[in-house]
Amino acid sequence: MSRIGNKPIALPKGVKVQIGEQLIVEGPKGKLAVPLPEGVQVRQADSELVLNRSAENYAALHGLTRALAANAVQGVSAGFSRELDIVGIGYRADVKGRIVTFSLGYSHPIEMLLPDGIDVKIEKQTHIVVSGADRQKVGQVAANMRALRPPDPYKNKGIRYTGEALRKKVGKTGAGGK
Repeated sequence: MSRIGNKPIALPKGVKVQIGEQLIVEGPKGKLAVPLPEGVQVRQADSELVLNRSAENYAALHGLTRALAANAVQGVSAGFSRELDIVGIGYRADVKGRIVTFSLGYSHPIEMLLPDGIDVKIEKQTHIVVSGADRQKVGQVAANMRALRPPDPYKNKGIRYTGEALRKKVGKTGAGGK
C-alpha cells in the first residue's frame, strides 16, 4: 500500500496545473513537466491534486509520480536550493553571467557553464548557493561542483555541502625506518 501516493498535494496560490499526457505545473518561479505513467491518474479537486492508481502493481509508480509532482509544485512556488562551502587556502569561486569560475589549487582555473533555470550566488568567495525550480537539476549542479574537489579526509580541504559532517583521518606518524 502506497502511503505517499495517497496523500493529496496542496496547490499554493499562483500555481496552475494542466493535466494531459504529462502534468504541467506553472508558477512564479517557472514551468515544469512531470511525466504521467500509465496506470496513474491525476485529478484536480479544489486547490489539491489527487493521484490514483488503476491496479496494485502500479503502487511504486504511484508513489514516485506523487513525489515528482509534489517537488514540481514546491519548485515553481518556493524553489529549491543547495549550499556549498569551499574550504582551503586560496580556494575560491567567482560567477560572471552564466559561468562559474573555480580556483581550487589546480594549475588552472575551472569554468563551469550553468544550465538554464539554475542560479548561483557566491558570498565571500567561499560560500555558494545553488537555486532553481527543478529539484533534480539543482542537486545535480551542486554535486558536479562538489566533484571538482571533493572534501579531503586528511586535510579537510575541498568543496562540501554546508553542514556536511566529515570524518577527519589521522595522517602518518613521524616514525620512519625500523
